Amino acid sequence: MQTAIESQRGELMQAIMQEGYGSGDVLRPRTIPKPALADDRVLVRVRAASVNAADYHLIHGELPIRLVAGSGLRKPKDPLCGSDVAGVVEAVGAKITSFKPGDEVFGSARGSFAEYASAREDRLVPKPRQLTFEQAAALPIAATTALQGLRDIGRVQAGQRVVVYGAGGGVGTFAVQIAKALGAHVTAATGPRNIEIVRSLGADEVVDYTQEDIRRRRHQYDVFLDVAANRSLLSCRRAVKLDGTFVVTGGSKSGGALGMFGRIGMAFVLSRLGRPRTAFFVAKLNREDFLVLAQLVEAGKLMPVIDRTYPLAEAAEAVRYALTGQARAKIVLTVAPR
Repeated sequence: MQTAIESQRGELMQAIMQEGYGSGDVLRPRTIPKPALADDRVLVRVRAASVNAADYHLIHGELPIRLVAGSGLRKPKDPLCGSDVAGVVEAVGAKITSFKPGDEVFGSARGSFAEYASAREDRLVPKPRQLTFEQAAALPIAATTALQGLRDIGRVQAGQRVVVYGAGGGVGTFAVQIAKALGAHVTAATGPRNIEIVRSLGADEVVDYTQEDIRRRRHQYDVFLDVAANRSLLSCRRAVKLDGTFVVTGGSKSGGALGMFGRIGMAFVLSRLGRPRTAFFVAKLNREDFLVLAQLVEAGKLMPVIDRTYPLAEAAEAVRYALTGQARAKIVLTVAPR
């Protein structure tokens, strides 16, 4: 089987390589072979890629993360970075039937922090025309997490009261819009820097959680989606109706691996303690949900929010900014067309 950095002879590209673990300083622009065109793969000329929590957790690379992810102990087994992608189909393998060269697409492709990336056919969908490549690249992981957390785990129904806790982040900005699209009454809780951004997304109520503690609103919400991971699970759970659902996803960037796994463990314990229903989940990327997201965009119900964009060569700076915990909405890398 061909690996992600096997190539056709003589064809090179620029890519961001992870040369160890730590801060963004371990990321280096390198010239490497362009991915080979396998029969069951789509070669995408990358125009944009976004930074996700999974990326900076893998880059930071605390020992528990390395063990769970199957990464190398001293340096990554696969030094390529990134997953979210938007770009133009460069070439297709002999078994590909859904795409042709020139198609504009978005989705998931390992090693998307590069000029080219090799993607599975079932991890790409056509890019909505009204989105830029930067906006489309912001969708895959964050918007899928919001969609599955609300629709599949939270089982949100029209008329229910939903709180998105951490509404100013990448997942949160999508969750506010998706909850509204599902017909919910949405309370968006965020920090003071994000109030205006979140208010523009159509939430019914926007709360600065440094000024008001909505966790004291006992048993008010049908669904509580916690993406901030900066408050105790027990206190958040008290705000959920006894027949409601407390949905936990992700972990704090400041708590380290032990804090993140401790949070997962606590969510598991709470899931065994009766009502309200508690569930921790990690999104599963798939073509069907990418198509749902595209349909929501085309219907005018979903629009990515981007905090900052960086050129590909400045990926290290983009990750450093993400790790500060001050980022709002999405951070995107751009790749100039050849």
